[in-house]
Amino acid sequence: MPKVFQALITSCDKNGNFINQVVEKPINDLPKHNTLVKVEYSSLNYKDALSATGVPGITKSYPHTPGIDAAGVIEESSNNSYPKGTKVIITGFDLGMNTAGGFGQYIRVPDDWIVKCPPNLSTKEAMIIGTAGLTAGLSINSINQKLQIKDLDILVTGASGGVGSLAVTILSSLGANVTAITGKNTSHDFLKYLGAANIISRRNFLENTKSPLNKSLYDAAIDVAGGDILSSILTKMRYKGIVIACGNVSNPKFKTTVFPFILRGNSLIGIDSAEAALNEKKTVWVNFSNKWKIKNLKKLCKIVTLDNLLPEINKILVGKQKGRVIVKL
Repeated sequence: MPKVFQALITSCDKNGNFINQVVEKPINDLPKHNTLVKVEYSSLNYKDALSATGVPGITKSYPHTPGIDAAGVIEESSNNSYPKGTKVIITGFDLGMNTAGGFGQYIRVPDDWIVKCPPNLSTKEAMIIGTAGLTAGLSINSINQKLQIKDLDILVTGASGGVGSLAVTILSSLGANVTAITGKNTSHDFLKYLGAANIISRRNFLENTKSPLNKSLYDAAIDVAGGDILSSILTKMRYKGIVIACGNVSNPKFKTTVFPFILRGNSLIGIDSAEAALNEKKTVWVNFSNKWKIKNLKKLCKIVTLDNLLPEINKILVGKQKGRVIVKL
């Protein structure tokens, strides 16, 4: 095991400007948790970009290494269930928030943050899926507890992004009729490739919302946006429809009335993949390794190294990212 490793470090200068640099960092600087993991792959999420640019409320103190996702092999652990060389996945909890994250070649975490990587899923595939796929998977499981996915009309917002693209892929493979909402005119071919049956521009979707209750069109929806998009979705659900809220890339605030809930019996369910119970996470990862196994998964992603990660961080912040960005450590 080396004494130093490479990591992306976000720091704040004396003028309050946040700077990102790839530097060598001593192994001994890692937190004093009981399991050391050699990271093979990480992935870029919106929350990572917020941490890397010092947005308040994400990371409490700097210098810091972002990266809420990591997949790699156990280097050492006090838990006999994780012998050296075991393939593992770590997503969420405090990783990349205030605990040094996956944008470093090594992480040290508590063993109760860890999921063993299923045998027929590589660490690279796990990070193409990552927190985005985990969020999509938890959302789909939540819908599936009340409704059978096959033949449902399901709406997915932010469809060309990480959570949205994986949700579209899984839902279409399970037999749902997926309507994808996107603000990117250039992503239509990509969304059709993923299996979207219908594609609606974000602007058109909002313009066609005129009253507290509009025409009932969808059995379920997965929303990463919040704001006006979520307000519009709630007016267009069928009786006993389910709306999953799992992001706020547009706005954390939205407006609604009681009508979707008392006249159509709709449900609004929140998903938090970071603090989800470990057994829930394990179920989703097992699904991704068998019944949700995605063909041509590599076509959903771009692979970068730490040295060329910064342009991708800037791109995701302004909503220009498509699919997934994977970081090869």
